[in-house]
Amino acid sequence: MKTYLDCWIAVAEALFSQALAGEPVLAETQPAALAGNAFGFAATLFGEEEGRFAVLLEGAILELPLVGEGVDQKAGWGELLREVADAAAAELRAKTGKRCRVGKFEETAGEESSVSRAFELRSAGHVWAVLVHDQVRAASATEPAAPPDPLPAVPAGSHPGIDLLLDVELEAALRFGCREMLLGEVLDLGPGDVVQLDRHVADPVDLIVGDKIVARGEVVLVNGNFGLRVTEVAAPRKRLESIRCLF
Repeated sequence: MKTYLDCWIAVAEALFSQALAGEPVLAETQPAALAGNAFGFAATLFGEEEGRFAVLLEGAILELPLVGEGVDQKAGWGELLREVADAAAAELRAKTGKRCRVGKFEETAGEESSVSRAFELRSAGHVWAVLVHDQVRAASATEPAAPPDPLPAVPAGSHPGIDLLLDVELEAALRFGCREMLLGEVLDLGPGDVVQLDRHVADPVDLIVGDKIVARGEVVLVNGNFGLRVTEVAAPRKRLESIRCLF
């Protein structure tokens, strides 16, 4: 029978590689003490599975912009770990039928005393320690099993979390440039007129999904059709935000 920890590991392995720069790999290792600058976040679960689930990370992981350029790295990790916690709860429901939800999610100073599992996050020659403190257990028979508010039903056989989004069809568009025009100028347009854009012909074009730029690249021809050769992509967290804004 799968536990919340099992589901968290499966979701974290998939989401970390897709949402973090460099596509790092999460691998289990032997427990070891973290340095004094460690940080972490803890989720409190309610329902048929309840308790505290904390994740602690080595402070050195904040030195690289894994969650995106120009963003607060610790806050970005908090958002990502909250997504993993929620998706793991949904995965547990899908795999076992047990209902639970994340009721509280907060930063923790690493006061948890016991390590349930230890992992390494490996990317491009860097290795960071990740410790998990799992205190999630089946709810006591004397306590109400269901959380106060109803949980949305998850169809049997579905794969919640990031897997649930992989088959979603999104509309993508290329943007070659833009220009502000007066209404009078727009009304005066006619066949043969040329509208100059704010981008040089050698500049990359934007790939737009959900009103957000997710990639840039060069225009190419593919079997007589326009195509895009990607040369740079947005930070993974920003790409997830572009998908989230469609729902």
